[in-house]
Amino acid sequence: MMKKISGLLLLMLAAIATFAQDSPQIEGKYSGGYQSGFNLSYLLYLPDDYQTETTKKFPLLVFLHGSGERGDDLSKVKVHGPPKLIDLGQKFPFVVLSPQCPASKDWDIEAVFTLIQKIASDYRIDETRVYVTGLSMGGWATWDLAMAYPGYFAAIAPICGRVNRNYPERAAELNSMAVWAFHGAADDVVPILETARMIRALRNAGNEALFSIYPTAGHDSWTETYDNPELYNWMIQQQRKK
Repeated sequence: MMKKISGLLLLMLAAIATFAQDSPQIEGKYSGGYQSGFNLSYLLYLPDDYQTETTKKFPLLVFLHGSGERGDDLSKVKVHGPPKLIDLGQKFPFVVLSPQCPASKDWDIEAVFTLIQKIASDYRIDETRVYVTGLSMGGWATWDLAMAYPGYFAAIAPICGRVNRNYPERAAELNSMAVWAFHGAADDVVPILETARMIRALRNAGNEALFSIYPTAGHDSWTETYDNPELYNWMIQQQRKK
């Protein structure tokens, strides 16, 4: 009887191992970086041809989730956006990095940027083609990352995110960055005026920023956005000048 149980256990472990290997998103944790005690868990997706195209460098898409997906359970990160689509079988032409913000915290921009640089160092990343997108709290962090490191990112796609009050005054700092923002007109969590004010400032500064408004959408303007292949087609065309 014991031998049968042991054999069954081995089969179960082998099945779990096979499932883990077949998972389209690698789970990881990075500790260290710019401050003591810093650590971030993350999901990482590699395109199908990453292993075969051994000399090719790939674009990197960074996805920042909203407040509801914070914590230490990476399955929460798969609820929305690219990680959700990847788990459903969608293929992307870029590496996709999806970190998780710790519970009861806001996104730490320096920590996220340190992780991005670590991934860019460890994997074959084309650093002239790094894109950031996020929803709600992650949309806010997308604006923050862009303003903190305006010379690094090729494009951003913030969705229904707050915009810090002084950012419109600094809009010219993003003139070399492609911007496509999204917001629901009926959003009662983050007023659409915040995004509209920033887009107006960007355009006045010379940035040909795009702004998509969903006339009847509330705070959830991300589902339609991330389901639209035009977003990813637009991203892949953007490249930062060296």
